[in-house]
Amino acid sequence: MKVVVVESPGKIKSINKYLGAGYKVLASFGHVRDLPAKDGSVLPDQDFEMIWEVDAQSQKRIKDIADAVKSSDGLILATDPDREGEAISWHVLDVLKKKRVLGDKPVERVVFNAITKKAVLDAIANPRDIDVPLVDAYLARRALDYLVGFNLSPVLWRKLPGARSAGRVQSVALRLVCDRENEIERFVSEEYWNLSALLKTPRGDEFEAKLTAADGKRLPPRGIKNGEEAGRLKSLLDGAAYTVDTVEAKPVKRNPGPPFTTSTLQQAASSNLGFNASRTMQVAQKLYEGVDIGGETVGLITYMRTDGVQMAPEAIDAARDAIVDQFGQRYLPEKARHYSTKAKNAQEAHEAIRPTDFNRSPDKVRQYLEGDQLRLYDLIWKRGIASQMASAEIERTTVEIIADNNGQKAGLRAVGSVVRFDGFLGAYMDQKEEGEKSDDDDDDGRLPQINASEKLDKNKVNSTQHFTEPPPRYSEASLIKKMEELGIGRPSTYAATLKTLSDREYIVIDKRKLIPHSKGRLVTAFLESFFTKYVEYDFTADLEEKLDKISAGELDWKQVLREFWTDFFAQIEDTKELRVTNVLDALNETLAPLVFPTREDGSDPRICQVCGTGNLSLKLGKYGAFVGCSNYPECNFTRQLSSDGNEAEASGLNEPKALGADPMTGEELTLRSGRFGPYIQRGEGKEAKRSSLPKGWKPEDIDHEKALALINLPRDVGQHPESGKMISAGLGRYGPFLLHDGGYANLESIEDVFSIGLNRAVTVIAEKVAKGPGGRGRGTPAALKELGEHPDGGPITVRDGKYGPYVNWAKVNATLPKGKDPQSVTVEEALALIVEKGGKTPAKGKKAPAKAKAPAKAKTAAKSADGETKKAAPKKAAAKKAPAKTAAPKAKKTTT
Repeated sequence: MKVVVVESPGKIKSINKYLGAGYKVLASFGHVRDLPAKDGSVLPDQDFEMIWEVDAQSQKRIKDIADAVKSSDGLILATDPDREGEAISWHVLDVLKKKRVLGDKPVERVVFNAITKKAVLDAIANPRDIDVPLVDAYLARRALDYLVGFNLSPVLWRKLPGARSAGRVQSVALRLVCDRENEIERFVSEEYWNLSALLKTPRGDEFEAKLTAADGKRLPPRGIKNGEEAGRLKSLLDGAAYTVDTVEAKPVKRNPGPPFTTSTLQQAASSNLGFNASRTMQVAQKLYEGVDIGGETVGLITYMRTDGVQMAPEAIDAARDAIVDQFGQRYLPEKARHYSTKAKNAQEAHEAIRPTDFNRSPDKVRQYLEGDQLRLYDLIWKRGIASQMASAEIERTTVEIIADNNGQKAGLRAVGSVVRFDGFLGAYMDQKEEGEKSDDDDDDGRLPQINASEKLDKNKVNSTQHFTEPPPRYSEASLIKKMEELGIGRPSTYAATLKTLSDREYIVIDKRKLIPHSKGRLVTAFLESFFTKYVEYDFTADLEEKLDKISAGELDWKQVLREFWTDFFAQIEDTKELRVTNVLDALNETLAPLVFPTREDGSDPRICQVCGTGNLSLKLGKYGAFVGCSNYPECNFTRQLSSDGNEAEASGLNEPKALGADPMTGEELTLRSGRFGPYIQRGEGKEAKRSSLPKGWKPEDIDHEKALALINLPRDVGQHPESGKMISAGLGRYGPFLLHDGGYANLESIEDVFSIGLNRAVTVIAEKVAKGPGGRGRGTPAALKELGEHPDGGPITVRDGKYGPYVNWAKVNATLPKGKDPQSVTVEEALALIVEKGGKTPAKGKKAPAKAKAPAKAKTAAKSADGETKKAAPKKAAAKKAPAKTAAPKAKKTTT
């Protein structure tokens, strides 16, 4: 028996069935080792030695694999066919070697691009060794991401409070979003006019022609700049006689595009289906791993992480057969189509994303797929089969017309096109509604019969005013496309990069548009000012190119790291002398449109409007940046930087807005803007009651009724039927809540605070109690999940507390991000949250276990995370080099 190791448990059943009784298939569940989120995981002064750790969950999986290998005839590593998959195979093999369970048993590496019987059996029949250069490229990428994240992030925390993290690819992607916002802010709209004439042929058919030439010269796009010029030309056209000059009909062929790559699939799914990148990859993963079709689990698409655009020869043959069968011989081109990518730094070692069987059309699998699965499969199938179909044949007709008004002449043009043969466009047609145009069809519509030299009647002349618009904000799809064009990141990193930016609250996604949060703009401005090279597009793309050369065996991976670290470490060291005032001066200039927007009255936007003498400037506080007056404390004016890039005074909150009186107290209710955003205030002075607007409430929507309801929170709901004590609903620091007998229960929305009744409130409280105790004075909540030991000693657990689930280590409690499933938390995520919370040591004044043993660790052998003994470097040698002390500061883990 041979042991086969795959990544995902979803593949086990299918592959076991294909291989039969002589094989045992086990899953690694992705990576089995990672760099611990703590100091010293990558050691530049020890030639970039990397300290790997097997997490608690992977320990059991590795044990299962090791136990199976002991009694096996050999090991087959069948992880995914990409750089990460190669790395996982390398990790598994390295751990098994250190456990000494392999002996002289053969080890083989196989890859298959699809979970089908033929693909799997062909792979087993053609094994190879682990691709060392590909593993080296993985190691270099992992070390680079660690060194940037763990050294740059602490600089942000010290110099830019409120910033969360920085990453090698993450920060450059964020810069793209922020640069686009800067373009929008600097954009100056220009007026232009379009003129067209509605004309009629002698046969009574109407069509529209657009003005293209006047005053003896051709008009450029947006060439008519003002209403006066437009009026003059309209008068010319109103009084003109129209004659057809030329009619030219030209056949045009339109060719299909290549099958999907990872990035083009993400773009198409975003544009056509409304999926974000993460959702696209989740659904594609399921289609790749297999779906139950008539009692058999079948992989429907090939591997979905690729930048290759070519299909395998046998797949091309299958597609051509399916075209003849489903569309007819005319739709089959004489020769098969071959594609090459235009993306920068693309690697075409793998196939494009395609169906595993072109005869398995979307209609045939409809009953077996969930809604999103069917929609994505339909997209992939159509794109794959269309890529091998005949060109669409389009006839494009261009009519040139002369308008003559007593010798003053102008030129107009009408363009129309019609599809004479749909070709590959037929793949996108709904077979049930023949003739319906697809999104891929750019048909301009038919023109009526028009003959050269014939006279035309004028029905109407239209003159329309327009204004140029700023460039659009990026969507996920367009940002991925731009990153691919620039050679930034790789297909497998795009979804994770975008998710990180959103999770860090560096960007806000509004109606599928990416808007930089003020936090994100501050981080980008800081990095552009003090770490310029590391957020340059060309520098990041060149580094990606070096990583590709490593994977091709053309560069030594450690030499690339040495060159990068020398300059990067020097840049980090330079920031030690950087004063916060230097940072603020740079940010004031770089972000001037955001911090000091132009005022309607034309006054100096940098002068405080409250005291009239102070200068406004960015200030840094515990919760991030805000605008404040230089005359503080005499003038306590502050203004928040809002999440959408607009400051508070743009919302009309520079002065308090009166909303009416509280009928109970007679005090005035006002809407105001403060350092932490808009809020409601009742009364004046120190005794005035204040309440911040809940998330989702906009200042412009606040009226007297809403203000009164908010300021009078908490609200009594009623007495609990068992305890007789009052239940109240309110809004706190951690969101809406119910309070009863000193215990809290979370509510889903602010609306619940105002509408919840007694019966529902009792139920919510009972559900909270059923989950277990939480909060002060009630003991430690029971663990929902145990994650294993912290590197510095002590268990890490996930618990449910007063304000929701959190990670616990020693006396450090780190709240889980909103929406995070407690059962899905990994040890890496937990460690990052603990470090971010400030949890380097278990308790104030006490050393963590690992630190207490540190001196002995330098003198004796140290055990690595996978249980093997390893000789430590001499203490003296490590102390000689400065980078050793700052190579990996106390920083949270970042992903790119």
